[in-house]
Amino acid sequence: MVVEIGSGLIAVGAGLAVGLAGLGSGLAEGPIGAAGVGAIAENPKMFGRSITMVVIPETIVIFGLVMAILLWIKM
Repeated sequence: MVVEIGSGLIAVGAGLAVGLAGLGSGLAEGPIGAAGVGAIAENPKMFGRSITMVVIPETIVIFGLVMAILLWIKM
């Protein structure tokens, strides 16, 4: 089976899209989650806001996954 170089580069690009998006999201969620837990400890009514703030960086991973799927479809 012969695979063209373009297909391999698309696969690498898709992997980088998901991997780097996950890494960036993980680095962002750590301090946000810690601050959210501290806020909930002081005021339990802050639960909704802290969950919202933790979910916002997670959308970056979803964008990376969408880009990987679009690249994979192009393969």
